Amino acid sequence: MARQTDTRDRTLRTAVDLFRARGYHGTGMNQVISEGKLPKGSLYFHFPDGKEQLAAEAVELAAAEVCGWVDVAFSQTPDPAAALSVITETLAAGLVDSDYQLGCPIGTLAHDAGDTERVREACAAAFSSWHAVISGHLARHGLSEPDSLATAVLAALEGAQLVARSQRDVAPLRAVATMLAPLLKGA
Repeated sequence: MARQTDTRDRTLRTAVDLFRARGYHGTGMNQVISEGKLPKGSLYFHFPDGKEQLAAEAVELAAAEVCGWVDVAFSQTPDPAAALSVITETLAAGLVDSDYQLGCPIGTLAHDAGDTERVREACAAAFSSWHAVISGHLARHGLSEPDSLATAVLAALEGAQLVARSQRDVAPLRAVATMLAPLLKGA
């Protein structure tokens, strides 16, 4: 049984990377099998509902991981502006390390799979979970309107990742940290 769990996890992690790089419609099940070096029958064994199930679960996995490191960034820095700087630098490093091939694990799918309800719902839940983490930390720091501010931060980060990936330049992410810092310091 442990081997099945390993195969399932490998499938999900491979899918996360492929969906980040190629989107929903640009990723085929045969690519997931090939890239993950998976046994052919394992994909539908672990994901009997096919590509939609795989994408939705890949979104859930990626969302949980992002929530984790965003929470750590806010917990281990002295203020929200410093946390945003850590977050933008982490995102920038991910883009550079992947030679700008890997975008946001949720944003890429949200844009590309809007016609697939199960995936759209998973993306919406992922963004909501990130928003909750950010908003919670902003509220703990005494910032006014933490929900609205968290929405602005999340939207700015998503947009900056898209622009940075397109331009092959992390400057948009750094601009977000610089321009939003004054809003995140005023308690």
